[in-house]
Amino acid sequence: MAEEMARLAALRRYRILDTEPEQAFDDLTLLASQICATPLALITLLDERRQWFKSRVGTTETDTARGIAFCAHTIQQDGLFVIPDTLADERFLDNPLVTSEPWGVRFYAGAPLITQDGHALGSLCVLDRVPRTLTSDQHAALDALRHQVVAQLELRLKIDELAQSLAERDLAEQAEQRLLEELKTALDNAKHLSALLPLCSACQFDIVIPADHMVINTVTDGVAEALRGKPGIAGHEYEIELALQEALANAIRHGCDDDPTKFVQCSVTYQEEGDVLIVVRDPGPGFDIASVPSPLEGTNLFSAHGRGIFLINQLMDDVRFNDGGREIQMRKRRRIDAAGDHAGQPAAV
Repeated sequence: MAEEMARLAALRRYRILDTEPEQAFDDLTLLASQICATPLALITLLDERRQWFKSRVGTTETDTARGIAFCAHTIQQDGLFVIPDTLADERFLDNPLVTSEPWGVRFYAGAPLITQDGHALGSLCVLDRVPRTLTSDQHAALDALRHQVVAQLELRLKIDELAQSLAERDLAEQAEQRLLEELKTALDNAKHLSALLPLCSACQFDIVIPADHMVINTVTDGVAEALRGKPGIAGHEYEIELALQEALANAIRHGCDDDPTKFVQCSVTYQEEGDVLIVVRDPGPGFDIASVPSPLEGTNLFSAHGRGIFLINQLMDDVRFNDGGREIQMRKRRRIDAAGDHAGQPAAV
């Protein structure tokens, strides 16, 4: 049962059931019919309940029930399965494909279509309405043709996977282009409103970025531009920018497994009291922050694990992890310059 489930899963992976006729398969079926001098030839694929014909010569039928399919026996073989006379074989003498029109099958030879990972998906078979045998040359030719059918299946799968990858890449590129346009608009607005920024009590923007390390600098540049000149930020822009770079890099690498089809959320808020709050969220499985070792202890000095979190904690004043590690909140508190009333100490929140 487990082997059959794996075989059916492999068949579904090829996404070929119920597809339109294709010349590459029809050519191989025709060759099999001509080389073996049989009026019938089929490329069959077996799912849970039926034997479906991807290609056929000599019949207009598109499938049969799996329970009566000769090919259900063929997929159990490593090589050709031959029935010289179906009426002389107790397994098939009362089979509807033998006893009923329009089939009336008396001879069958099937070659299993075995994939690279060892799953027999169906067969290339030839059939006749009279008892007979194959010559050694016909036997060898049918065996060679079944390998070509499998090669066409593999090629078709690779083309399908490539098309899907290109479509996913196009979606990621479109998302990245939208991000760049949004950031450009944000930067333009920041420049136009630069004179008003010191007077704003608060501002915020939220973005969603593809999990691509190439966009990190674009985001951090946009954040730096948006915060430039804000009261309490001067002299600490680099710390905020570097902490955001680390948080985004960790979210992309660990939360998204560097999969550009996934996305990371980022929110940056300049609050009324002058604090900067950054929230980065990823769709990953999360982690236990307590299990992350300090890079300053023991042999951890030689490990890169935990360095990003350690650095973020050094750069920001308050770092918290929520939702099982899928969200990080980083706060940079307002700084007062030497001329201020707070002697450079962080403001209370």
